[in-house]
Amino acid sequence: MDQATLDTIKADLLSKKAQLEQESSLLTGNEVSEFPDYGDQNDENAQEVNEHSTNLEAERVLASTLKDINSALAKIDKGEYGICKYCKQQIDPKRLLIRPFSSACIDCKNKLQQSN
Repeated sequence: MDQATLDTIKADLLSKKAQLEQESSLLTGNEVSEFPDYGDQNDENAQEVNEHSTNLEAERVLASTLKDINSALAKIDKGEYGICKYCKQQIDPKRLLIRPFSSACIDCKNKLQQSN
């Protein structure tokens, strides 16, 4: 992969990281989503549980994506970026431009999805 493409991908990863960190701090304000308190009626309790579950899932997705982004940035710094973790072949730069934190090539990803 040429340096210009790698620089573009790194800038995109850093931008996505900053955006997700901001979203995460707006969502929670702390490490674990607090349980909302709308009241003690059954419909209010159901709404509290639903909102809490939604917030926890959003936090989980944000944390997972941030982990993937940080891993990709670390690989860039080590000179190991763009190598499929399964077959050890180069991941197509077009795939990395679309999804810069990909850790698998298209072929391996398809095989994994078919086996699940």
